[in-house]
Amino acid sequence: MAKQHGKRYDQALKKVQHAEAVAPRIALEAVKETASAKFDETVEAAIRLGVDPRQSDQMVRGSVNLPHGTGKSPKIAVFARGENATAAQEAGADIVGAEDLVAQIDGGWKEFDILVATRDMMGIVGKLGRKLGPRMPNPKAGTVTDNIAQTVRDLKGGKAGFRVDKAANIHVPIGKVSYSAEKLEENLNALIQALLRAKPASSKGHYFKKITVSSTMGPSHRIDPAIATALATGKI
Repeated sequence: MAKQHGKRYDQALKKVQHAEAVAPRIALEAVKETASAKFDETVEAAIRLGVDPRQSDQMVRGSVNLPHGTGKSPKIAVFARGENATAAQEAGADIVGAEDLVAQIDGGWKEFDILVATRDMMGIVGKLGRKLGPRMPNPKAGTVTDNIAQTVRDLKGGKAGFRVDKAANIHVPIGKVSYSAEKLEENLNALIQALLRAKPASSKGHYFKKITVSSTMGPSHRIDPAIATALATGKI
């Protein structure tokens, strides 16, 4: 069954003037123009990568410090004990625990956005692997750490994680519609740079296959991958 959209979405779609892929600033300005919800919509970048996620050496996963943040303060749960637990609380973690937190999550509690753990806690956190799946704390994503306070502050301040899905796509929030197009572009540049650093050596051909940006309730706008890459790497 075809997906049904509301009147606001249909009206916004009529405003889209660029069927072809365009420069990032043009697409981001279009996102702002076509956003019509009564709340401050999140702007998301969707990027299809030239990788095969079925191959273990082509999994793309990591995190990026967006210069202007995501516009949202995530709810962070931390696995830590002793001084690390105190440091996590002082840094702004929403919930901190050890075996008690493991039991809480094992029982079905899901009221968190990001899970973080100190390295010494992974022995007990590991039993949640099957239940948590991709939400499991992971060193590559920067969520298993020896510097718990800094990690919590970074995540609260706008550090965003990314992980390629089965269709080789990544989806990352890069700000809010209320942001200027310039700030959104700077966040997008930071994301592209992070993805380039995470590029698998075994990836061949074009790495960025397709880039689109959209607001929560608005239509997607295509960005030319070559232009976006050149801007992010300072080549133009």
